[in-house]
Amino acid sequence: MSDLVSLCKRRGFVFPSSEVYGGINACWDYGPLGIELKRNVKEAWWRAMTDREDVEGIDAAILMHPRVWEASGHVAGFVDPLVDCKKCRGRFRADKLDMAHCLEKPSKKPGEHSECQLTEPRQFNLMFKTHMGPLEDSASIVYLRPETAQGIYVNFLNVQQSARQKIPFGIAQIGKAFRNEITPGNFIFRTREFEQMEMQYFVKPGTDMEFFEKWKATRIQWHLDNGIRKEKLRFHQHGEGELAHYAKAAFDIEYEFPFGWQELEGIHNRSDFDLGRHQQFSGKKLEYFDEVTRERYIPYIVETSAGCDRTLLVALADAYRFDGDRTWLALHPRLAPYKVGIYPLMKKPDLAEYTDKVFKDVRKKFRAVTDEAGSIGKRYRRQDEIGTPLGVTIDYDTLSNNTVTVRQRDSMVQERISTENLLHYIEDQF
Repeated sequence: MSDLVSLCKRRGFVFPSSEVYGGINACWDYGPLGIELKRNVKEAWWRAMTDREDVEGIDAAILMHPRVWEASGHVAGFVDPLVDCKKCRGRFRADKLDMAHCLEKPSKKPGEHSECQLTEPRQFNLMFKTHMGPLEDSASIVYLRPETAQGIYVNFLNVQQSARQKIPFGIAQIGKAFRNEITPGNFIFRTREFEQMEMQYFVKPGTDMEFFEKWKATRIQWHLDNGIRKEKLRFHQHGEGELAHYAKAAFDIEYEFPFGWQELEGIHNRSDFDLGRHQQFSGKKLEYFDEVTRERYIPYIVETSAGCDRTLLVALADAYRFDGDRTWLALHPRLAPYKVGIYPLMKKPDLAEYTDKVFKDVRKKFRAVTDEAGSIGKRYRRQDEIGTPLGVTIDYDTLSNNTVTVRQRDSMVQERISTENLLHYIEDQF
């Protein structure tokens, strides 16, 4: 994991936030390559969700009426149980002690040192609280949303009626969320500010488990389609003790990180809890009227919820390769920050001129980069390390017969193709 973190810093994927001031815990900035990778992750998810006739998009505000969070249960129940170690002064989640390490040396799990004593668990609310308006009093309290789903629920009828959707249908959203995590860590796996990619699918009661199973299969296939190795993914079913208060059924898609199997995405059958609670707290009817059967009912909801930052970390961790003196990221071309690197074989004016022409043509359709510093082998290695799938080399044969050498990142296989077919060749890689 340390090698991947180092690569991310060195090559401009992820930087510590406010690093010139010593950083701020569990907050990260995305650099030039990181923001491209993140944008590609979001675009791949958004297209998979909304290139369907039964899913609409939305972008709800981060700040919402405080009653939203009372209705959802977050004000009263969005808590982590915490224990303190009286010996090392460390603070740990009581339900995650098996993953924690005491600050005493040699490092052990909290409580394993014979002289260590743990306090009784205390409950800590994870929402960030702030004030709206000129006065800081109880009437001005608002929260930074801890999830994006509630913005979808309170807009259920707005979307359904304006888009003229009939159940079953879904609403998708990508947006920032904030949680005051006490024990964040593992790079960008658990942070205090993050982006969620959530879709809530509204169904008729009684059909919910059918759609739940369909979305389970759809979502794990999405990760496979974006290059994640099958053997690194698995489902984890929530047992009775793990189920959230709103859930009828829940599965996590887990990924085997260097630090163990952890949740990547959740698929939940939330029953009619959410719309029912907002109907109760707001006093507004949130029922759906079926014009065919003349029924009114509160829909059940099947949720798919993935963290964008965590999905990005999975893409990087799964793609990281090292073989002797060569390090590369075997990213799916759909996710790679740059799709192709275009290089003159040598620093010669005539080769540079032709390279510039090819580069400008390719850049009209694909994110591309050009480089003429160092040997061609070093330039390939630099692009391999950031996951660029293809390398195109311009040499003197190019000038005479209008062909270029195309090199594949993973196999390093090279082939000669005509310049006029280059754009089609690149497009076929996706």
